[in-house]
Amino acid sequence: MAAEPRSSLTYRTTGSTCLHPLSELLGIPLDQVNFVACQLFALFAAFWFRLYLSPGKTSPDVRHAFATIFGIYFVIFCFGWYSIHLFVLVLICYGIMVTASIPNIHRYTFFVAMGYLTICHISRIYIFHYGILATDFSGPLMIVTQKITALAFQIHDGLGKRPEDLSAEQHRLAVKVKPSFLEYLSYLLNFMSVIAGPCNNFKDYVAFIEGRHMHMKLLEVNWKQRGFHSLPRPSPTGAVIHKLCITLVSLLLFLTLTKTFPVTCLVDDWFVHKANFLTRLCYLYIVMQASKPKYYFAWTLADAVNNAAGFGFSGVDKNGNFCWDLLSNLNIWKIETATNFKMYVENWNIQTATWLKCVCYERAPWYPTVLTFILSALWHGVYPGYYFTFLTGILVTLAARAVRNNYRQYFLSSKALKVVYDVVTWAVTQLAVSYTAAPFVMLAVEPTISLYKSMYFYLHIISLLIILSLPIKPQANTQRQPQILNSVNKKKTD
Repeated sequence: MAAEPRSSLTYRTTGSTCLHPLSELLGIPLDQVNFVACQLFALFAAFWFRLYLSPGKTSPDVRHAFATIFGIYFVIFCFGWYSIHLFVLVLICYGIMVTASIPNIHRYTFFVAMGYLTICHISRIYIFHYGILATDFSGPLMIVTQKITALAFQIHDGLGKRPEDLSAEQHRLAVKVKPSFLEYLSYLLNFMSVIAGPCNNFKDYVAFIEGRHMHMKLLEVNWKQRGFHSLPRPSPTGAVIHKLCITLVSLLLFLTLTKTFPVTCLVDDWFVHKANFLTRLCYLYIVMQASKPKYYFAWTLADAVNNAAGFGFSGVDKNGNFCWDLLSNLNIWKIETATNFKMYVENWNIQTATWLKCVCYERAPWYPTVLTFILSALWHGVYPGYYFTFLTGILVTLAARAVRNNYRQYFLSSKALKVVYDVVTWAVTQLAVSYTAAPFVMLAVEPTISLYKSMYFYLHIISLLIILSLPIKPQANTQRQPQILNSVNKKKTD
């Protein structure tokens, strides 16, 4: 009887089953084994790509072709015939890019890409019944959707707007020549990011393929004028080793902490009916902390893969050290020490927040924070838990902004008061994030309502009281920052 579910899972897997014996030996679902195997193979392929297909030895077209072929193979290996969804979306949107008028190219692309992604999300509800199974292809589809829409907006900025109408960042990323078919495929399907991301900008990617990436980033920070001209050529080896160490620690935490405190604990009879409020609060924090290592693992490994290929260099810091965080999706230290909601979300799934800023937050004519939260929820999927999280996030964001704007200045008069303020706001932030993000990992309505009822909807009530009683100072348009509680490739890391 015990072997039947595993066999059933194998038959329902549309990707390769050649690693099924290893899956059974380790007791790990086949989709997760395939995912890790692809990423490890991509890591070795990235070193080979950087050393043997370097821009000095190989033409850009050859580098584009190899990156695309490897990426397509990885997608087919993981998802089999389900990978056709990625290829269909890419081809449709390429057709839009070639045929649509410049004033409408970003609109058509955005609605087609998001519409196709949403249809796929809806199909998962009815096919998988809230389950995250091996046939889940939505992770890569979500990343491809980000790239497709970001590129469409950047082409619109480059060919359809005057430079004076663009922000400095929009002007830097504007694309003034439509990419060729090979460049388009390579950008969207390259092996370094097709499985687990992260999203990146087209101009940065093309500069990397053509060998201009590092020099371009050094020029952006005026490296010669700052006295860094004697530095050696940037090497990603140190950054890759550091990120692989983080990946290993995250994997060990996932295999221990995450297994010990699964999210299902939050709907146990003991938690809902017997534990007191403070115990529930502390246990909620522990369970949500235990859910993080899988994201740390997947995103940091994806970052290391790109760095190993020579992509991700961001310049030189004030001390003259090379930085390889252009594509980093998180800053673990800032996440775990965040003293406000804004700081937390700005360092979680960074590239998705950047995408949301590019396609929605900077361009929304009204209510940018609300519209960005809604787009983020829609991009993640149609599970009700996502919408509980993002609607709660709107309340918490507005309440946190009101408290910070009205009271923070009173605690800056002395170091002692500032320390007290930081400690209290750290604790409040971590608990608020745990409360807000819990439905995101619970997915369904019933467990979410059960959890919030057991917590007396305390954060919702407090947030509403703060919003109604304190003035919320508007943020200037030039300082807009999207405040989104995201998860990159959540499905692939579950």
